[in-house]
Amino acid sequence: MEKEREQAAVISIKVVPRSSRNQVVEGDRGVWRLKVTSPPVEGKANKAVREYLAKCLGIAKGRVEIISGEKAKRKAVRIKGLDQKTVHGILGEQALKGR
Repeated sequence: MEKEREQAAVISIKVVPRSSRNQVVEGDRGVWRLKVTSPPVEGKANKAVREYLAKCLGIAKGRVEIISGEKAKRKAVRIKGLDQKTVHGILGEQALKGR
């Protein structure tokens, strides 16, 4: 038997480091703005991005992977175990809560 491939969503985010609080903000053209309190030094902001997205989505941190943009504000993030529609729905709810 062939092992089923695990579903995964890939989202685009723009990180705003050194914010006053961690928050998801709906961006434009399919790019989510993610505010994190951590500074962009020594991978701290990337770690905060992975942890905060995992918390928002209710999944383990290991299921959130930055696949491009490690040293840039704009990143592509793979979310393992959830489909695109589910991820966008949950992040949309989080963005509304943050207003």
